[in-house]
Amino acid sequence: MKLLESSSFEALSSRLCVETGESRILGRMESYSCKMAGDDKHMFKQFCQEGEPHVLEALSPPQSTSPSTLGKSSEDGENPLSDKCCRKTLFYLITTLNESFRPDYDFSAARAHEFSREPSLNWVANAVNGSLFSAVGEEFNSLGPELWNVIDQEINLQSCDIYSVLSGYGRDCLDNELDMELDDEEEMDGFTEDRFPRVLCV
Repeated sequence: MKLLESSSFEALSSRLCVETGESRILGRMESYSCKMAGDDKHMFKQFCQEGEPHVLEALSPPQSTSPSTLGKSSEDGENPLSDKCCRKTLFYLITTLNESFRPDYDFSAARAHEFSREPSLNWVANAVNGSLFSAVGEEFNSLGPELWNVIDQEINLQSCDIYSVLSGYGRDCLDNELDMELDDEEEMDGFTEDRFPRVLCV
């Protein structure tokens, strides 16, 4: 797993770092190669001791799923609980998260049910756009199209599977970490801090 250099991603990342009210938002766009090297090969060998790379494991329902869809039976052929990914893909997701968020977070113990595959690129784009517009404001009207164009040039979005990690994953670890860093819930430099990663893995 290797971080790929991208001047376009670096430029956009700097524009996604903003301070608004009591929040400090640190936005990052990164691209990684899934080619294994060094420690990755050793970690993959250990990972495969729990199951072969081609074995499929069940994912959680996508975050874009409505409650009515969740109630459908498997006979409908649309039950999101039937969505699966192979263990090799799961390894890529975990390794990417570890590489991106170390040393603050360790996703090594994550399991398939803590990820979901989003069926709609449009839903993902709308969700990301909504969150970023709330954070960045009117500037995102010009930033948004540029952002998606740069991502598409990097990875060709239409050919991608998009995965998300459940937003509650690792919350207990975060709470313990912040307890050590903040005495009596003291704010740092006038800002409240929440460093839990809310990510989409493509």
